[in-house]
Amino acid sequence: MKPWLQLMFFPCVFLIWHAEAEFFTSIGQMTDLIYAEKDLVQSLQEYIRAEEKKLSQIKSWAEKMDVLTSKSASDPEGYLAHPVNAYKLVKRLNTDWLELENLVLQDTTNGFIANLTIQRQFFPTEEDETGAAKALMRLQDTYKLDPETLSRGNLPGTKYRSSLTVGDCFGMGKTAYNDGDYYHTVLWMEQALKQHDEGEDTTVSKVEILDYLSYAVFQFGDLHRAMELTRRLISLDSTHERAGSNLRYFEKLLEKEREEKEKENSINKTVTTTEAVVQSGAYERPLDYLPERDIYEALCRGEGVKMTPRRQKRLFCRYHDGNRNPHLLIAPFKEEDEWDSPHIVRYYDVMSDEEIEKIKELAKPRLARATVRDPKTGVLTVASYRVSKSSWLEEEDDPVVAKVNQRMQQITGLTVKTAELLQVANYGMGGQYEPHFDFSRMSDVEAGGATVFPDFGAAIWPKKGTAVFWYNLFRSGEGDYRTRHAACPVLVGCKWVSNKWFHERGNEFLRPCGRTEVD
Repeated sequence: MKPWLQLMFFPCVFLIWHAEAEFFTSIGQMTDLIYAEKDLVQSLQEYIRAEEKKLSQIKSWAEKMDVLTSKSASDPEGYLAHPVNAYKLVKRLNTDWLELENLVLQDTTNGFIANLTIQRQFFPTEEDETGAAKALMRLQDTYKLDPETLSRGNLPGTKYRSSLTVGDCFGMGKTAYNDGDYYHTVLWMEQALKQHDEGEDTTVSKVEILDYLSYAVFQFGDLHRAMELTRRLISLDSTHERAGSNLRYFEKLLEKEREEKEKENSINKTVTTTEAVVQSGAYERPLDYLPERDIYEALCRGEGVKMTPRRQKRLFCRYHDGNRNPHLLIAPFKEEDEWDSPHIVRYYDVMSDEEIEKIKELAKPRLARATVRDPKTGVLTVASYRVSKSSWLEEEDDPVVAKVNQRMQQITGLTVKTAELLQVANYGMGGQYEPHFDFSRMSDVEAGGATVFPDFGAAIWPKKGTAVFWYNLFRSGEGDYRTRHAACPVLVGCKWVSNKWFHERGNEFLRPCGRTEVD
């Protein structure tokens, strides 16, 4: 029996520095980068002030010398007739200009460069940038956001709105292209081209965008549109060798296609179909490895939830005293039914804000990329379908951990002696855990981040300080496969969660077997 109790999420701001990559897998650790960047900006401003002071001195010298040389050059002999002028000329050229040379050669970059060099070892890597780009694409797919919406930063619940430049959109497209993902390549290169056409200032050329876009479109078999985009590229750069070669290749393919269709007497149908694709410019998202992808993502959007009026009538709220547990008689927990079968309940006010912050403080220095067990090798490894970092806390770490464990024992009526350690997880950009067994997530986030159950169509939304509990084994010890669930990507917010798993061993008399296999 591996029932389990799930605890809370909470907004995160906490600074502890980490010298490791994969920042994109934990928003909590990405906050460190904010402070690092702020420090670099302050260092850069100090460098600018030093440069401005230096340039001010040089400018003052130049203005003074301009006035003096204008006077001396108008009558050199008359000017030098005065012995003081002759002395000062010699002195200037022998001493003063040397001092100016030293001033010009003075390197004011040392402090800034030294700071930058130190900080750079903690910077995100290429892996982080790729992971962050894929996270945006994951949010785009899950919540059906078009590139324009993401590029303009029009997301629900956002306090600090931000937008993507042409260069950003181009970078997104390149990431997808390098991953062989032509679907997202087309979407993001089209957005980059659109913003470029609207006159946005950028260092990325239309030629570069069209080069990637035309080839990605070709990968979908859309020859007409590939040729159209390639011709536009050539009109901007007639010397582009690859574009010229591609155009000739496309033309040959199209001619070959026409000849084959003529033989089959179906050329009209072919032309109509192809032109329809060109006009729409839309391509279907390729299928992937997850069979319930559509159901899972629909539930994440709050669509297809099978909460009928009849089922709703079977859900109640009540005070929970843990079967008259002495600790809960005076202060019982508020319990709310989230689902009837399998039975899922939520408990409110399980942890205080102070306890939450302490748990985060303990967990953050130990956060490491969450892993999954490879079904073929049995080895723990990272996976794209689980994007978060986690750590494990023991009761010896702090009294608050022991308190939380004891509270969970009181709520569930199960023993923590054979339970696993308290796990704390923080989700990264688009943080998720695709459909799986024996795990879940909860929390307060501005948008996204629900825990969904594709098998029976439930979506449980995160709420700060609450605990959600269900059994994933029947009393017989057989697995309840209906509890396969997923943590939806976090669209907006910083998602923290604490998990506790109770094992069958040690709870034989606290939750005895039922009369049937599925009791």
